[in-house]
Amino acid sequence: MEHINRNVLAGDIIAEPMEMIKSNKKVILGPGLRIEKDTVRASKCGQLKMKASNTFWIDAYQRRYVPNRGELVIGVVMAKVGDIFRIDIGSCETASLSYMAFEGATKKNRPDVNVGDIVYARLLIAHTDVEPELVCVDSHGKKGKLGVLHEGFMICCSLNLIRKILNPKCTFLALLAKELPFEIAAGMNGRIWIRGRTIKETIGVGNAILALEYLPNDRVQELCDDIGAYVSGFIK
Repeated sequence: MEHINRNVLAGDIIAEPMEMIKSNKKVILGPGLRIEKDTVRASKCGQLKMKASNTFWIDAYQRRYVPNRGELVIGVVMAKVGDIFRIDIGSCETASLSYMAFEGATKKNRPDVNVGDIVYARLLIAHTDVEPELVCVDSHGKKGKLGVLHEGFMICCSLNLIRKILNPKCTFLALLAKELPFEIAAGMNGRIWIRGRTIKETIGVGNAILALEYLPNDRVQELCDDIGAYVSGFIK
């Protein structure tokens, strides 16, 4: 489509999605786009993107997270009010997380969650007029990789970097894993949790991730090699 990847401003009319809708095709509007009557408009500045599945969104550099239903996020437990945990997810307001939103949780078997803990959760409810609500289980009630993240290190970055890392075409994590073994959890809210074998390796992985944002694709392998050499002690 000829106008995809063009720059748009907030308030601009986006014609491509409406053309598909009028042709009775299913269209998904992602972050940065909203429909008003029979018109699709951009709600923020950035670059118009499209996937083959007729999904449109605005790719913009930003640090403030706007919650979207179904997204995985990393939050910090700020307080406990009754049976609800208040979670900071980097948005304009905190999210709620019930103690029953954990695998196997009951009134007698409550999850071990404390103020200051880092949790990996999914947004169950995300709406402009409703407080965000999180869960730490999937649709089958299983936690999978969700829940409290222990003994790691959390870094904050731009939302653009998160999307870059999670892009299926990005080979960075696979190349870095060949140099250093590590565990990682990436939240769409611009937070990444890392755990390496040692503190030095954990910091090395974190520095490599932050350096990736403005790095050309042809230098990714060089970056991974340098981090591996630094952690191994060949570079001081």
